[in-house]
Amino acid sequence: MILLADVKSLGKKGDLVEVADGYGQNFLIPRKLAAPATDGAVKKRTKEMADSSSKKSRELEAAKELAATLAGKPLVIGMKVGNNGKLFGSVTPADIIKAVKDQFDVTLEKKNLDVPAIREVGDHRAKAKVYKGVDATLTVRVQAEEG
Repeated sequence: MILLADVKSLGKKGDLVEVADGYGQNFLIPRKLAAPATDGAVKKRTKEMADSSSKKSRELEAAKELAATLAGKPLVIGMKVGNNGKLFGSVTPADIIKAVKDQFDVTLEKKNLDVPAIREVGDHRAKAKVYKGVDATLTVRVQAEEG
């Protein structure tokens, strides 16, 4: 049988498993959890797994390039500043997302950002999760806003 979905204590989607005939015919197939492992189905599964593997490797390479791009150039954010160099408020993840979109034309999600409290002018570090296992360290350069 080829599993069409994850089945607890049996395997993950796409796994080739051997089960009792009754279990396969009476439980797995009617619930669309598995399909018979015919020659055509096995070949199709092998091709899908190869395609999925190459797609994941392309996505990983693109994510690594993006992380290098984000880490290579500082992210400049202008904020209103008081006399002592302290900000009126702080730099929020939304500010960073907007700046990344404006400066790098890349969309990040708020849940993928790890931003420390930034309340003064200068360079600060923030982390962005770009892809599973790929993080980018952003240099956030806070400057006094003109005008």
